[in-house]
Amino acid sequence: MTTNATRPFRILGVQQIAIGGPDKAALRRLWVEVLGLEVVGHFVSASENVDEDICAIGDGPHRIEIDLMQPLDPEKKPAVHVTPLNHLGLWVDDLSKAVEWMTANGVRFAPGGIRKGAAGHDICFIHPKSSGEFPIGGEGVLIELVQAPPEVVNALGGSRGSRGSRGSRGA
Repeated sequence: MTTNATRPFRILGVQQIAIGGPDKAALRRLWVEVLGLEVVGHFVSASENVDEDICAIGDGPHRIEIDLMQPLDPEKKPAVHVTPLNHLGLWVDDLSKAVEWMTANGVRFAPGGIRKGAAGHDICFIHPKSSGEFPIGGEGVLIELVQAPPEVVNALGGSRGSRGSRGSRGA
């Protein structure tokens, strides 16, 4: 594996935590009604089999999303409700370079490559399982890499200066 000194990207912080369940109503009771999170958006995608409420804690670049997800069809995949802690999202300063470098260093990515996510940022996912070809996976955890916008890069210490772009690497 390449040394840290040559890694062409930086992980800046937590962008989101996605929680899945068979019915968002129970999740909303806890996260919105009891804990007081604000619902700041809603996302529905048939291809990702998800109906999601986007909640938030904090402000500006320190804002962390708590996504409350239920499947559109509980019998279809991806099964966003099967693992209650569905995935962890991490801000990255240069998504394209991160995917290229990680792929070259044996990280397995989930199908779909880099694409627009629910919050409008470019995203991709590190697969929860490794494979023979790609021996590094999330060890059971789906990890979303999220392209940080310039204000987040500046606030959280990214100093590489290059911006990520959409691409097809990492599928």
